[in-house]
Amino acid sequence: MAADYTNKPKSRFLRVKCNDCENEQIIFGSASRKVVCNVCGRTLSESTGGKSNITTHILEVLE
Repeated sequence: MAADYTNKPKSRFLRVKCNDCENEQIIFGSASRKVVCNVCGRTLSESTGGKSNITTHILEVLE
């Protein structure tokens, strides 16, 4: 069997749920700007220079 030497991305898309209005939304795990809920405006993640600081509940990591 041949070894798999392909590089896989370290960043992922995340399905998250807002803690206030329970809206489900897909966000980028390494977003370079603050991400807010589309319904109520609550902050879902903030940029930290690398990976985002997720401030809500992660439901699923999308491939």
